[in-house]
Amino acid sequence: MFRLFSSKPNAAPAAQIDPLLAFVREIGLEVREAPLRQPTFLPGLLLERGALVLDRTRLLYPGDILHEAGHLAVTPAAERPTVGGNITQNHPEKEGEELAVLAWSYAAARALALPPAVVFHPDGYKGQSEWLISSFEGGQYIGLPLLVWMGLTTTAGFPRMERWLRA
Repeated sequence: MFRLFSSKPNAAPAAQIDPLLAFVREIGLEVREAPLRQPTFLPGLLLERGALVLDRTRLLYPGDILHEAGHLAVTPAAERPTVGGNITQNHPEKEGEELAVLAWSYAAARALALPPAVVFHPDGYKGQSEWLISSFEGGQYIGLPLLVWMGLTTTAGFPRMERWLRA
């Protein structure tokens, strides 16, 4: 079902989007679909008051759903409702969480039996997608110590997660 992911930027088909949204909802995150007319950090996606907002007509890369959900997932539950917009803007302490999000989104892709290139697509990650894929596939799990510290997984068990959301 996931073999049809395209590397070309166009609005992604529902067959690629729906399973990712189902996963995000199943782990307990809120997802809303709405037109996004304002500029967003990633095309077709916005974090707003602790929810993932999706505009299917503007989404270019389905894997970005998992990355943005990862930002919500690694945020402490009490702070999650306040998350929105550009995560690190006015919150430089959040920049370190990006490493945890990389590991989280890799684990989510693996849980969904997706190739890592779905999340780490060539048009993201500041030109480092191949390096990220190679690192994760080679067992060098960037951000894993943070996920362990957050109580989401174990070093030995990764990429299997003990839980998906930070308490």
